[in-house]
Amino acid sequence: MARQPVAQDIEAAPEADRLDGFPHPRETVALFGHADAERTLAEAFASGQMHHAWLLTGRLGIGKATLAYRLARHALAEPSERDRSGTTLAVAPQTRAARQVTALSHPALLLLRRPYDARARRFTQAIPVDEVRRLKSFLGHTSAGNAWRVVLIDSADELNVNAANAVLKSLEEPPGRTLFLLISAAPNGLLPTIRSRCRRLDLAALTAEPLRAAAMAALEARGMAAPDHDAWSRLEGLAQGSVRRLLQLVAAGGLELNARIEKLMGSLPRLDWQLAHALTDEMGFGAPEQPYETFFALFLDLLARLVRARTTGQGTPAEATLAARLIAPERLPAWAEFWQLAAREKADASELNLDRKAMLTGLFARLEALARP
Repeated sequence: MARQPVAQDIEAAPEADRLDGFPHPRETVALFGHADAERTLAEAFASGQMHHAWLLTGRLGIGKATLAYRLARHALAEPSERDRSGTTLAVAPQTRAARQVTALSHPALLLLRRPYDARARRFTQAIPVDEVRRLKSFLGHTSAGNAWRVVLIDSADELNVNAANAVLKSLEEPPGRTLFLLISAAPNGLLPTIRSRCRRLDLAALTAEPLRAAAMAALEARGMAAPDHDAWSRLEGLAQGSVRRLLQLVAAGGLELNARIEKLMGSLPRLDWQLAHALTDEMGFGAPEQPYETFFALFLDLLARLVRARTTGQGTPAEATLAARLIAPERLPAWAEFWQLAAREKADASELNLDRKAMLTGLFARLEALARP
């Protein structure tokens, strides 16, 4: 059997879902805002009627992976280390199972995620079928005694077609005492046959109090000071219930970045190209990944809010005014298509290692043309 990675290996290898400097979800002990979801899983486990596959859904960065690793630690712990009341999945962090899950070295845990291509120095854009083929070997080994095995897929949205079909095959014929945990932010995009074989558990976006508590814990772990009161309210509005987004905003100067994006959009229909070129220079080749990802997320969110404001009237007065000025009713479909185009071009630029500056400049030019009377 291949050697399981030790903690040093994991720490040295890049991880697509790790925010620089912040604890990874599997290193996060506390779970904020999802007590009901945790109780559902704990009761199912304690009852002995645990479904073999769970689909944990909800928007990015709200705690789905934290909950999944929490369940993995609970399942892999010794019976005496679990809370038998069926109300919590808590396992002491010093236990052997907890330490091995944190290090990804537990022999009964298999994590499927996008691999890192060391030669190309980037992550693959999808989870390939070769990654999923590890399942066959993993499930082929008999677990000791009555022990559980856990397969965690983070995220199921990133499975390519062949990989998804390979996962489906294992879900259709699940071995005994094997627990599949699939994480998804876009469950409607998964194969219907995968969805039908999982018990779905929807997690809501975090409300203000647990969002702030989760963010404060992560900031404290990184040794960062908390934002002031005024900044908190603006950060919470932009985070939309996602602690990951809030931490990205704090780490990447998101409030200032958002103000520049709003100024750029406000300059339409005659785009402020001086500001546009300053942004493309900063986000172009060689730019740090975190500010670039934060910029694009804020850009796409503002586009979506403007389209929604023009369509439904929902949004802030400033957004409603800007949307009414820029988006003619007959051009609403074109604006919605532009959002899809921007998301697609970002993905293509990452996958093909294209010039970010050229890609962004092209998007800004299309946006200016779209906003012209």
